[in-house]
Amino acid sequence: MEWESSYEISGTVDFIRSRYYTKVVLQFPDELLKDSASVCKALRRELGRSVRVYVMADTAYNSCCIDEVGASYVGAECVVHYGHACMSPTSNLPALFVFGKAPLDISACAEALGEFLSSTEKTTLVLYGLEYAHALGKLKGALAEVIRSSNCNSTMHYAEVACSFMDPSEDNNSKYEVSGLEDNSNGPKYHFCKTEGSSCKYCLGGLSWSIPADKNMEDYRIFWIGNDNSAFANVVLTFNNCEIVRYDVSQNKMVKDVSHLKRILKRRYFLVEKAKDASIVGILVGTLGVAGYLHIIQQMKELIEGAGKKSYTLVMGRPTSHKLANFPECEVFVYVSCAQTALLDSKDFLAPVITPFEALLAFTKGRQWTGEYLLDFQDLISSRQPAVVTKQGKELEEHGEARFSFIKGGYVEDITAPRENVEVDESSLALVQATEKALILKSQDTDAVLYKGSAKSGSEYFAARSFQGLNPDYENPLPQSFVVGRKGRAAGYEDETEKPESDSVI
Repeated sequence: MEWESSYEISGTVDFIRSRYYTKVVLQFPDELLKDSASVCKALRRELGRSVRVYVMADTAYNSCCIDEVGASYVGAECVVHYGHACMSPTSNLPALFVFGKAPLDISACAEALGEFLSSTEKTTLVLYGLEYAHALGKLKGALAEVIRSSNCNSTMHYAEVACSFMDPSEDNNSKYEVSGLEDNSNGPKYHFCKTEGSSCKYCLGGLSWSIPADKNMEDYRIFWIGNDNSAFANVVLTFNNCEIVRYDVSQNKMVKDVSHLKRILKRRYFLVEKAKDASIVGILVGTLGVAGYLHIIQQMKELIEGAGKKSYTLVMGRPTSHKLANFPECEVFVYVSCAQTALLDSKDFLAPVITPFEALLAFTKGRQWTGEYLLDFQDLISSRQPAVVTKQGKELEEHGEARFSFIKGGYVEDITAPRENVEVDESSLALVQATEKALILKSQDTDAVLYKGSAKSGSEYFAARSFQGLNPDYENPLPQSFVVGRKGRAAGYEDETEKPESDSVI
């Protein structure tokens, strides 16, 4: 059957048997849930009763990432992920990726690609959505016929699928060594780019390709085959200096205007400038399965602390405007998630939401934005830690001259947040004691704290609020007598002397 070929039933069965897995979880996105029962029945029929197969339909965070938390509830040994995937490395569980086989008009795509090749002498790099990887072989053959008939002399390279299986125990995900941003002597070195001899190997969004070491990505033109989705946005923002053309699969035509994605950089720069003026920062945990997420969270804490600001870590699943509105003291949020969901549209939020790379730009003193843009937080993991207060009570690194704030329209001086105790006790008792102490020290100008962003911690912001919830300190410890409430309906209570007039049609 066609759907069995699309879901690679036979290949999945051979994979599970070769690894001797006994508990396997199938992860489906919302758009493929309609086929989950059929896929599960087909696998159970081939595997027999020796292998237990579960269907995980609702993920805690993003459907493109492996939900290790959900799979751990049944003690799964492996996760089979279907549909669109960000290909972020897993932390504990091995994962098999089934991308599917989306339809592609081979002849129309080859003609569009041949037309694109004949328009310039630059080398073209062909990237595509992972769901179209199955058609790459046929596309190469059709394009060879088009080039032969048109006498095109332009060269081109195809990206390949990096892998379809990940196993943290086999250390497959460490093939790209992590190098921090502090080493810029020979140009930037990132997690998705590694020099191997005379070539430079790139890996982005599950695709890998190599270019000569003496070449840059700006020397190439990118031809993307697929939809205008998060994977394409990742490519456009990462290689924002390259000429990029997208082949629209649904309409079988080339789309040369990608300015709507490049305009995102202007708004992101505005959010970086706004984050510089923030005093209280919330760190949103947007993944619990991507390898290295605990490392980057700790690095963000130390970065924020080194900038003299207060940070709070929040775990709430998928962030929404209603959830974040419960934390009005946070003036900016740093969203730690996979590369393809890092750009969270925060136009309807009370506070902006930025990525870890943007936080690095905002909270690192003297750092300027050169136009490069990174979405994968693994590119930011470094061994060098920012300067913070030691246990002996040393002061933070001295601040230089005042900086110009584009948001406030003048020069401002970053003041270090006061620290009374170097060792922070995150227990509930320490939190209660800090809150009670903040309530005693009432601010003389609470409006300035609430509306001008001068609060340096959540307790200081809470102390300046007019409503602070239930107060445990009662003047009279004895309970008061109860009061009988009103009876009846809202349209007319029993104690009301005047009865409402009957409804009339106007």
